[in-house]
Amino acid sequence: MAAKTLFTRGDFIAILSRYDLGTYTHSQAVEQGTVQTTYFVHTKRGRFVFRYYENRPMGSVRFEADLLAYLADQHYPCPRQIKDKGGNVVGLYGGKPYAITEFIDGRPLQNPAAHHWRRLIQKAAELQTLSTGFHSPYTPYRWNYDSDLCRRLAHDRALRINTADAYAKFAWLERELANLDLPASLPKGICHCDFHFSNVLFQGDEFAALIDFDDANYTYL
Repeated sequence: MAAKTLFTRGDFIAILSRYDLGTYTHSQAVEQGTVQTTYFVHTKRGRFVFRYYENRPMGSVRFEADLLAYLADQHYPCPRQIKDKGGNVVGLYGGKPYAITEFIDGRPLQNPAAHHWRRLIQKAAELQTLSTGFHSPYTPYRWNYDSDLCRRLAHDRALRINTADAYAKFAWLERELANLDLPASLPKGICHCDFHFSNVLFQGDEFAALIDFDDANYTYL
């Protein structure tokens, strides 16, 4: 999918003036992704990833920034954020938030083998284990999949589908949710929620990074 917002050379020169990343040379829009706008931005000092949040409020983006900072401290393989000259990792341009991260050398596998899946499962479990100690004041800006949220999401989906089968499935789900007991003591942590192959990078057979935490949330493990 093409970028939803087109950025010109002048746009990137203006944005990069806030950073110490060297002189802008060129950029290219990333076709993967369906929601946010992403560019590979090249400067004389290297290649970086520019993410422009088309539909996320600032609080939601700051949650992601806090999460990436926490995971970096835990040495988890994910993108490292680039700070601007003022020490900020989230900026505002054209009325919407953006962030710049390092470029990770790796590639997604459209047909992963069994050992690739094992590595991904291991890293997904590691993410949940590490994130039990994560805290951010911006957590309320992301979903927690409790009964009320699941009921609301299912209801909205049934209305959009608008068939007898959809309403019957919603009625079943609503009955099942009413039987759930989710005490506050249940452990919570980070779930990535978007393990699409394009968000998992490998270098050969080695797991290189998990990227795109746009749907990640702090919820029941």
